[in-house]
Amino acid sequence: MTSETTHPPKIVIRAGTVADLRAALSDGWQDFLKAPGFGLFFGGFFALGGIAILAMTWALGLSYLAYPTAVGFSLIGPFAAVGLYEVSRRLSAGQDLVWRDVLDVIFAQRRREIGWMAFVTMFMLIMWMYQVRVLLAIFLGFQSFTSFDGFLTVILTTYDGLAFLILGHAFGAVLALILFSATVISFPLLLEQEHDFITAMITSFKTVTMSPLVMIGWAAIIGLTLYLSMLPAFLGLLVTLPVLGHATWHLYKRLISFET
Repeated sequence: MTSETTHPPKIVIRAGTVADLRAALSDGWQDFLKAPGFGLFFGGFFALGGIAILAMTWALGLSYLAYPTAVGFSLIGPFAAVGLYEVSRRLSAGQDLVWRDVLDVIFAQRRREIGWMAFVTMFMLIMWMYQVRVLLAIFLGFQSFTSFDGFLTVILTTYDGLAFLILGHAFGAVLALILFSATVISFPLLLEQEHDFITAMITSFKTVTMSPLVMIGWAAIIGLTLYLSMLPAFLGLLVTLPVLGHATWHLYKRLISFET
């Protein structure tokens, strides 16, 4: 009696171009227009999460952490967009969009490798908040701030405050780039295929290093868009998160293929 081991298909990575970015953004916008209810639902859920976290910082008297907390919260965007990847996958495959089916796929991820990627994402968020606290202690001591305005005055009008601001953004950019490189391909890959999360992260890093200018450009577009979307009380995320999520799926499909 013989047994056969089923191996996942071989992953093939293609170098990306600026044309791929344009096409992915266009396709992402079209997916949002085709299924606006899903986009607004997932975008709204993410926006409400950001508002809740900010409200918590104010309620705990930590309003000076509102800005770094808001920026750090954007790091979990790839995980929040898993539902959008599923919507785009179904639209591309010509499948019906049924709320129950889409949500069932999302809930099922807790038993798959995406659960480990969620852990990676949360770890990077913790690292982000930790480095903020360390830099605060180094440059501003352990002084407390009674208001967010007072905190802004210190960091914008003192040398120590400006050093904290510059280094904080520099370290944050490095962490964001690492997380982007680890997740931009891995999340949609794990949604579509039964690979392990280590292989998915390696594939994601390889994709970024194969087309560094294109992929870093995509990271910059995502970062700037999410940053601007958070300014109006996170409400801009209602549209920008779904469009970026759909576009990420289409970029993944343009750069990744499989051989059996």
